[in-house]
Amino acid sequence: MKIPTIHGYIDRRILINYTADPKDVEKIIPQPFRPKIYRGRAVVGICLIRLKNIKPKGFSDFLGINSENGAHRIAVEWDEDGEVKSGVYIPRRDTSLVLNTLVGGRIFPGKHYLAKFNVEEKLGNYHIDFKSSDDTKISIDAKETSIFNQNSIFETLENASDFFKKGDLGYSPNKEKLEGLLLNAYEWRVKPLEVLNVKSSFFEDENIFPNGSVQFDNALLMTHIEHEWKTAKTK
Repeated sequence: MKIPTIHGYIDRRILINYTADPKDVEKIIPQPFRPKIYRGRAVVGICLIRLKNIKPKGFSDFLGINSENGAHRIAVEWDEDGEVKSGVYIPRRDTSLVLNTLVGGRIFPGKHYLAKFNVEEKLGNYHIDFKSSDDTKISIDAKETSIFNQNSIFETLENASDFFKKGDLGYSPNKEKLEGLLLNAYEWRVKPLEVLNVKSSFFEDENIFPNGSVQFDNALLMTHIEHEWKTAKTK
């Protein structure tokens, strides 16, 4: 179902990024996708995003809704119309808002699991955790910094920014279809985060990712970004 253009504000977005063995990633992504490789590694991660004033474009902000959300992401590419396209495959979405669970997979692309979020933000320090309805758990403690993780395969903030900026087209599974959603951020601004602690039951599940096959790489922060979402072609 094609939805109208959705407008709102990314109040806070944290991208927690890992690298993974491409062979393990290939097992959990559907056709026509393949892992997008960076220096021999697949790139996977979690997006923790607080959205504000989300509503159809043209409506007043006071009619919008707010929510905390989490999305597990896998950087992918595929062939389309003779070109190599890139984006992200999103195997699951979690949300604090009951409405999102009702419309997700029906009106809005992708099934959403209801989750309980705990968020603390103060003076550039962040703690976010959630537990979903199926016991999926995420937890991160991080703080703002001016120094990008020197152990990252991306080496520089600019390299990482360029890579993740190209992940603006996301596909989520819904029954036998893959539903697409295109993010148009009016301004692309990322800052590095120093991660003090991070836990993910999804990426720590050794039935999906054998021990040692997934490694934390870096985290990025975006704040106060006006944006739009548009539906993309279903696969």
